[in-house]
Amino acid sequence: MAQSVVVQVGQCGNQIGCCFWDLALREHAAVNQKGIYDEAISSFFRNVDTRVVGDGGSISKGKICSLKARAILIDMEEGVVNEILQGPLRDVFDSKQLITDISGSGNNWAVGYKVFGSLYQEQILEKLRKSAEHCDCLQCFFIIHSMGGGTGSGLGTFLLKLLEDEFPEVYRFVTSVYPSGEDDVITSPYNSILAMKELNEHADCVLPIDNQSLFDIISKIDLMVNSGKLGTTIKPKSLVTSSAEAVKKWHQRPFDAMNNIVANLLLNLTSSARFEGSLNMDLNEISMNLVPFPQLHYLVSSLTPLYTLADVNIPTRRLDQMFSDAFSKDHQLIRADPKHSLYLACALMVRGNVQVSDLRRNIERLKPSLQFVSWNQEGWKTSLCSVPPVGHSHSLLALANNTCVKPTFMELKERFMRLYKKKAHLHHYLQIEGMEESGFMEAVSSLSGLIEEYNQLDATKSMPVEDFPRLSIAV
Repeated sequence: MAQSVVVQVGQCGNQIGCCFWDLALREHAAVNQKGIYDEAISSFFRNVDTRVVGDGGSISKGKICSLKARAILIDMEEGVVNEILQGPLRDVFDSKQLITDISGSGNNWAVGYKVFGSLYQEQILEKLRKSAEHCDCLQCFFIIHSMGGGTGSGLGTFLLKLLEDEFPEVYRFVTSVYPSGEDDVITSPYNSILAMKELNEHADCVLPIDNQSLFDIISKIDLMVNSGKLGTTIKPKSLVTSSAEAVKKWHQRPFDAMNNIVANLLLNLTSSARFEGSLNMDLNEISMNLVPFPQLHYLVSSLTPLYTLADVNIPTRRLDQMFSDAFSKDHQLIRADPKHSLYLACALMVRGNVQVSDLRRNIERLKPSLQFVSWNQEGWKTSLCSVPPVGHSHSLLALANNTCVKPTFMELKERFMRLYKKKAHLHHYLQIEGMEESGFMEAVSSLSGLIEEYNQLDATKSMPVEDFPRLSIAV
């Protein structure tokens, strides 16, 4: 069994990370009734005997003593990390795996990347090595960060380069939260474009998440709950919201519910690597099968059923409906329309009591309405994990490598150019040592190159699909 280490950077990264660890513990508690430390738990948690002085002795078999998350928490402000350390998950994190500062990055990518990057490089490396030492077979680093702020975008992408240099064989999966057009950080277009260049060069797979999409999803669930229809009540013992004040809090803090959606994405993404199933898929298979060209590694994710995420008690939808939902715009975690764009490849990760025949039937049913690139007409990757999400019979995560991400990148570039033409706020970046104006031009040129690659693929949309003859085999 392979292990993964989660590196959560900045305010957004740490808040999503906190939701992820909470849900992961609940999921394993529901599956692992006997309290035995097994391979599934070892993928994200260490079993530590706290009676041993110093680092605590790791126990690879037997009863669970004290679980420690395979996580590194980094933020250049203390607020969120302190909140986590005072919350119900405080014992899950090893205090030696935290890096905080008090000054913050001032929503400036250059401060995160150039200043804090060089300042904390050795400390970060030491903690990464320590985490790697605790793994028998380290397969993947999950980086969770946002693109709009300073620490998440700057230090988050500085970290990617470090990981590539230090652990070239270990996969780098990045969950990046992109700012919406109404973002209140005025410099977020600069931060996002500068971070994009690093993602292009140093990530294996990027799962772009759009704040606006998450907000739309939560609003829709909210509408369902308030519609008063039978069965649309929030479950009192909810997987996602752990306190009785859940519903009240939900209205006050929509970000908690939004973060839970991303946490669920990560749980479903790794479920097949953690639990038994008739068709398992490892994380390296995602990168291998879904990324035909190194730079086109941006995967659009959609989750269904979505009400799992808010634990709304709605009768389970028919299985076929779940597959249809996965390809509808309402279930995308980024504002995009893959159905009317070109697919390079697609992965369907199913959980629960679903048969291979159900999978095949639905792929055949949906195939005619989806446009795949001419040289990869059979570009489907599937997995079946027998353990469903807590409280539900089945779920589906679809990951699509699709040209529909292009409009998101084009919009980001437009917002960047509007600021850059006026040279607005540029001096805040250029006063940082090592930051040149040419860095901005290189970043926008890198993004333009990415957009052009998607354009070239889109141009092949109308090309006929050639049916090459097969070699006939004599029987």
